[in-house]
Amino acid sequence: MAKSSSLNVRVVEGRALPAKDVSGSSDPYCLVKVDDEVVARTATVWRSLSPFWGEEYTIHLPLDFHHLAFYVLDEDTHDDVIGKISLSRDAIAADPRGIDSWINLSRVDPDAEVQGEVCLDVQMLENARGRCLRCHVLQARDLAPRDITGTSDPFARVFWGSQSLETSTIKKTRFPHWDEVLELQEMPGAPAPLRVELWDWDMVGKNDFLGMVEFPPPVLQQNPPRGWFRLLPFPRAEEDSGGQLGALRLKVRLIEDRILPSHNYRPLTELLTEAVRGPAEEDAASPLAVLEDLTSGDCRQDLATNLVKLFLGQGLAGPFLDYLTRREVTRTTDPNTLFRSNSLASKSMEQFMKLVGMPYLHEVLKPVINRVFEEKRYIELDPCKIDLGRTRRISFKGAPSEEHVREASLGLLTGYLGPIVDAIVGSVGRCPPAMRLAFKQLHQRVRERFPQAEHEDAKYLAISGFLFLRFFAPAILTPKLFDLRDQHADPQTSRSLLLLAKAVQSIGNLGQQLGQGKELWMAPLHPFLLQSISRVRDFLDRLVDVDGEEAGGPARALVAPSVIVREGYLLKRKEEPASLAPRFAFKKRYFWLSGETLSYSRSPEWQMRFSIPVSHIRAVERVDESAFQLPHVMQVMAQDGAGALRTTYLQCKNVNELNQWLSALRKASAPNPDKLAACHPGAFRSSRWTCCLQAERSAAGCSRTHSAVTLGDWSDPLDPDAEIQMVYRQLLLGRDQLRMKFQEDFNIDTSPEADTGACPEALARQREAAGRLLEVLADLDRAHEELQQREQQRAALGPLGH
Repeated sequence: MAKSSSLNVRVVEGRALPAKDVSGSSDPYCLVKVDDEVVARTATVWRSLSPFWGEEYTIHLPLDFHHLAFYVLDEDTHDDVIGKISLSRDAIAADPRGIDSWINLSRVDPDAEVQGEVCLDVQMLENARGRCLRCHVLQARDLAPRDITGTSDPFARVFWGSQSLETSTIKKTRFPHWDEVLELQEMPGAPAPLRVELWDWDMVGKNDFLGMVEFPPPVLQQNPPRGWFRLLPFPRAEEDSGGQLGALRLKVRLIEDRILPSHNYRPLTELLTEAVRGPAEEDAASPLAVLEDLTSGDCRQDLATNLVKLFLGQGLAGPFLDYLTRREVTRTTDPNTLFRSNSLASKSMEQFMKLVGMPYLHEVLKPVINRVFEEKRYIELDPCKIDLGRTRRISFKGAPSEEHVREASLGLLTGYLGPIVDAIVGSVGRCPPAMRLAFKQLHQRVRERFPQAEHEDAKYLAISGFLFLRFFAPAILTPKLFDLRDQHADPQTSRSLLLLAKAVQSIGNLGQQLGQGKELWMAPLHPFLLQSISRVRDFLDRLVDVDGEEAGGPARALVAPSVIVREGYLLKRKEEPASLAPRFAFKKRYFWLSGETLSYSRSPEWQMRFSIPVSHIRAVERVDESAFQLPHVMQVMAQDGAGALRTTYLQCKNVNELNQWLSALRKASAPNPDKLAACHPGAFRSSRWTCCLQAERSAAGCSRTHSAVTLGDWSDPLDPDAEIQMVYRQLLLGRDQLRMKFQEDFNIDTSPEADTGACPEALARQREAAGRLLEVLADLDRAHEELQQREQQRAALGPLGH
């Protein structure tokens, strides 16, 4: 049995944000923070008070996380904080469907921006004067930085009744070690709570609050505190700004599950695989058909993702997609509407392409996308949108005119489109075999369903509708959402990408709608598009000309261990740069990460490479900015051949790249034994650790490690048990509907004379399928209840019960 916790977070858009720039606008971006760790940063949307981000993250979390926060900032030399939204774990978990709403931003109160933990050992003692409280303040970790150096000067203040005592102040650290015992004598009156406050000492001005913990009298009497305790802000209601700071539209869903042993899921898995292997035509009673009827919108997309991963893990993705395709084509009478809806078949094929085809997509599109971003050329074909003031970069003889701009834009567009089309039609050998087999099945089913000569293009359009319209074109339109770029495009580049995406869509439609609709200004591009269509048909023919069947049996990974899952330039710190200033001790190196090694060299072409076996990695963590006076630094702690622990420090160019490398390295090393529970977030320099100021290099780590915090992406290992658990959760949400629709309505008149819209045999099959599903759900309910009872019994017994 395993426990898992993850957040599905979508930062959709903002509205009515305040203007922070002299131009009357802002350049907003959003930081996503889980407890004390920034896990994601959206792109900056330039010059906008109503930004659209549309960015989605799957954040895998430790089971004990407390809250999720969103900070909106205006990008500038010193980024101004616009406001924040804080969501507690309980608020997110209150509805199993999650949160989907507009939420007003609140002002950021420094006294509420606390983080970290304090370690205490409290005892209640008797002495000659009566009872006293002994509070041993040992240490604290991960405190908020209050000084411009990125550190704090913390001290602790202990309150019990009317008395208070303070520890000494430890300068320039977020990880103080006090090891001081404070004793307070009980005073007459009612029993008092114990409150421990942490403060940052300031020479000038008032001290800054760092957080507090409080224990009521019954806890002090019955179970005196001993251990680590999370710091909290002063109790106060968070002030809603009433919309004065704007609002964010957020979608957040917490998924917490206990993953049962595999044998518990076997009946449900067998029901679903039995449906896949059975006949699909006119089948409205299989468990998969029932599942599709019970879901819609975002739930259907989540279901499609879970099912694709489940069947990929079973080695049955091909039969699963073929089953859905057969159902879809059987109930479609007009080939022009085939796969145009958000059916389970459409969503599943779309998710399958993203899971299997992301490296292929990057290989095909990335070179041209990078050119568009780097060259920043002004491109416009629509006369209503041409801005002659923006065309000064284009060299003309005489003053520019609309015709000149359109002519230059046409040349630039075809200059980008040509390499894109060349890359696509030349990519047959690079397309993943699983995708080619899925497209081959799709091609065959559509050809069998619509064999007439007038529907000759249907078999091509079915494939290009997915590959061009749902894969290549969206990636061109919003490259950041497909990890092709770290940032969203500026407005001018975004317009160029939109025109390129429209052109690729037209090619994917095989030119069927050219010259129709409102965008007649695209006509100058039509000759190029028409020339490309014959090449695309030939490409699709070659794409489906593939032999072989998908191998059966489990397939636990989407990528082989040797496949590179992340690569790029990072700055690496020299091993012993004793004589160098910190920023000069970092040298640019090119890194590759696979499931087997983290390797690097001076450049991608350099023959000599150095490597760290992934199996030797014991922790991957952030490094405090104060350690080297540099941002976005991480450390990889790994054992060398002799078993000694070595630390490699690497600097990334921004917070997103840092999060992506942290996540990729943590996931690659997740199965490793002997992972570190604690580490130093600083560096050992000038004979002491910069974080906790300890003088021994071998001193125990002063901060927790965060190996459980990762971002989900296409390269994640497949876990069929986790996916079938999610399918079970989807069925639970629709169980009442399932009962009403198929089980409880036995009063339907199924006589031949009754007009029910379905034959009695079909209704009987539906009731039978629903009954089997409800039976499986009841068995899984019991398994979860028994597991919960065993956990409660173990918890009641305490440590001696293990």
